[in-house]
Amino acid sequence: MPDRDYYEILEVARDATPEAIKKAYRGLARKFHPDVNPGDKTAETKFKEVQQAYDILSDAEKRANYDRFGHAAFEGMAAAGPRAGAQDFTFRFGEPGYENIDFSQFFGNMGRGAGGPRGPSVDEEEAYGGGGLFDDLLGRMRAGRGGGARPRTGRPMEAHLAIPFLTAIRGGETTIEVQRGEGKSETLVVKIPPGVETGSKLRLKGRGEAGPKGSAAGDLTIRLDVEPHPYFRREGRDLLVDVPITVGEAVLGAKIDVPSPDGPKSLTIPAGSSSGQKLRLRGQGIPAHGSLPAGDLFVILKVVVPKNVDDESRRLIEEFARRNPSNPRAGQW
Repeated sequence: MPDRDYYEILEVARDATPEAIKKAYRGLARKFHPDVNPGDKTAETKFKEVQQAYDILSDAEKRANYDRFGHAAFEGMAAAGPRAGAQDFTFRFGEPGYENIDFSQFFGNMGRGAGGPRGPSVDEEEAYGGGGLFDDLLGRMRAGRGGGARPRTGRPMEAHLAIPFLTAIRGGETTIEVQRGEGKSETLVVKIPPGVETGSKLRLKGRGEAGPKGSAAGDLTIRLDVEPHPYFRREGRDLLVDVPITVGEAVLGAKIDVPSPDGPKSLTIPAGSSSGQKLRLRGQGIPAHGSLPAGDLFVILKVVVPKNVDDESRRLIEEFARRNPSNPRAGQW
């Protein structure tokens, strides 16, 4: 993708708060989502740009690297590489038996000077066996002379993926485009288990950066962001939906159709129902998965009062009130 400014893509100021960035992303993701614009290549490109921009600007460390170094901080990595901003220090030893060693794996960003981003974390050091960086380095150098060497793998990668609400609820398959080196990209099929939430992570083994000299590739971790739904919302494994009903349905009771993730369901409204009352449809929430049980769907009734009534209706309502005196506020305060 062209190196457009990430703040410009998300249409936010450079000092925008994380909340403002997230709000802008969600609006643009809905606007350009492929499900909303089927077959529109321009919208598809913009959607990918928005995903890539949000993946960088939603992460404090990656955003800091971007603010300081721009797109150069992420060259040769996926759109959301975990070591974004690392400078490549590769030394090649002329003596036979020594392999090429990528010092950026050991020194991180130290090459940027005292004011640069931090060096490798404890986890990064432990990933190489916990024997110390220079012990591990010397062990690798001895490998060409017959010494034992710990196997190396490619670097892990990270990417960001926005998925529709119902895909998160029911599970399914989707695709993600991963940026590789030299401007290349790869489209991968991702299986979404039912019940994932924003912040859930999926790992694709062996889909990260290629390992040196044909060794195993690293893993790709995909961070999910679930798009909001027009009327469903989630609480744990349960779903909630507001359903408007008439005064007559509330007073007399009725049988109506209500939405569910699997299509309309029939629901009986008891006579004398009030606005805000919850009715449960068991097992119609998040589907069961593994050891996790199915959630429920809660229908929240919203009594809608007509704004205009004719004279005869007004007379009947007044008669109704006279015949059925009550004070719903009694004892409330």
